[in-house]
Amino acid sequence: MTTESAPAAAGGSDDGRTVLRDLVFAEPVGFRPLSLDLHLAPVGSPLIVFVHGGGWRIGSRRMFCPTMADDDPFGRIVAAGFTVASVDYRLSAEANSPAQQDDVAAALAWLAERAHEFGADTSRIVLWGESAGGTLAALVGLRPDAGVRGVIDWYGPSELVAMGEQLGNVHGPASREAEWLGVPAGDDAARARAASPALQVHADAPPFHLAHGLADSAVPPEQSELLAGALAAAGVPVELELVPGAGHMWQGEDVDRLGLLDRALAFARRVTS
Repeated sequence: MTTESAPAAAGGSDDGRTVLRDLVFAEPVGFRPLSLDLHLAPVGSPLIVFVHGGGWRIGSRRMFCPTMADDDPFGRIVAAGFTVASVDYRLSAEANSPAQQDDVAAALAWLAERAHEFGADTSRIVLWGESAGGTLAALVGLRPDAGVRGVIDWYGPSELVAMGEQLGNVHGPASREAEWLGVPAGDDAARARAASPALQVHADAPPFHLAHGLADSAVPPEQSELLAGALAAAGVPVELELVPGAGHMWQGEDVDRLGLLDRALAFARRVTS
């Protein structure tokens, strides 16, 4: 474990926050140890558990969103009053679904057991993921025993067969989804269904905040519309923000990324208040 003082936050002032890095939360047999980083807010703060993207193939818990690398998003979330745990999970070259969901769930359990050590209120947890991490956050948040207050899903795939059909690779063995599942989504309906949040929705699910760019060619915006529709049909509170001109990972010159961050944080405040 390493401890460090955070760099100056956006805006030039040093917020003095503490980051605890490389905390091992799971050691799956036959795999590498999995770690998380804790960005600490004051004692008693609610907890955001962040799940990185990367198509389940790549990615790092150190990166919140590639287009926001200069905006210090972790620091902004801490400044808003949330402790953040950014977590590892096994990538698709290491293990297939549902290992990744199990890893995120293991991080939640580890955090709950050690809440007294870092002072966050683990009775008030929000899962937040982007892209592939959004899918994992949604799947874990939909588990009956998840115990989270809400889920923030930025442009995550939600129905894998439908997305394969939208992208023309439903039977493609080299797609990101096929590598994650271990088989093309169109070749194993049961496996694809189990990894599709839109098909796992139930009436007792926590509230969701979804945001998706209308110019996203990697994950079509219809994926968030499908999930929002399923949640609404089940009576689950859901917010859906569709962003004109925004590509995947909020690419685009005129995208208000900090506004998107602020609106997600406003949701997190509401569900943890």
